[in-house]
Amino acid sequence: MLMPKRVKRRRVQRGRMKGKATKGNMIAYGDYGLVALEPGWIISNQIEAARIAMTRYIKRGGQVWIDIFPHKPVTKKPAETRMGSGKGSPEYWVAVVKPGRVLFEMKGIPEETAREALRLASHKLPIKCKFVKKEDLSDADAVPQEVNNED
Repeated sequence: MLMPKRVKRRRVQRGRMKGKATKGNMIAYGDYGLVALEPGWIISNQIEAARIAMTRYIKRGGQVWIDIFPHKPVTKKPAETRMGSGKGSPEYWVAVVKPGRVLFEMKGIPEETAREALRLASHKLPIKCKFVKKEDLSDADAVPQEVNNED
């Protein structure tokens, strides 16, 4: 299960998932990727389940990169506990995902195989995802071009 080795603060606030992803929205290593279409928290168990589903389908062929990491602790108080007496202890770790974030990348396998492997992985995740190729997420689409008016 993925979790940080050390953290500065063990208990953090919930935060917000407003807007689209500005970091991690390009395919950096592989040829194919799985992109999030909606915001959400992905638990470390779900990341691991998706990784296992992908690697089993491609049968040791190609390479797989996991582009998200669960940095955020989620706390929970014990059942049947009265209100007050502070914040609960960390129960699990989540990765905060915004729309447009690349979750997984693949390389070294045919497109049909990658598409099916990433489809199986997306069924393990709590958010809607889509399959993309590296050509689809070009740098020209991500960064708006400035208009030069030299008059």
